[in-house]
Amino acid sequence: MKKIEAIVRREKLKDVRKALVAAGFLGITVYDVYGRGRQKGLDLQFRGREYQVDLLPKTKLELLLGDKDVEKAVDIIIKTAATGRIGDGKIAILPVDDLIRIRTGERGEEAV
Repeated sequence: MKKIEAIVRREKLKDVRKALVAAGFLGITVYDVYGRGRQKGLDLQFRGREYQVDLLPKTKLELLLGDKDVEKAVDIIIKTAATGRIGDGKIAILPVDDLIRIRTGERGEEAV
């Protein structure tokens, strides 16, 4: 089993989620997060004053999947989240030792 953590632009969340659900990936956790990478930040003006925002708003998606579904989900995220500009985000794939569905007690791949 694997855990996919994807950081994407906020405006891409709807498209990514819709594509994942259409492909059968129903279990998705979504967070509003702030961070920076190569995009570094933005210089903005408010009421005539200039200021820098170096932690930009992003969205983090988490999915728990069987090993056979990982590449399909990653491809969907890349295709729907990419704009070709700096700040599109990152995807991390992490191993999951075990997963337990609390309601039924199912473990492993059955709990996905």
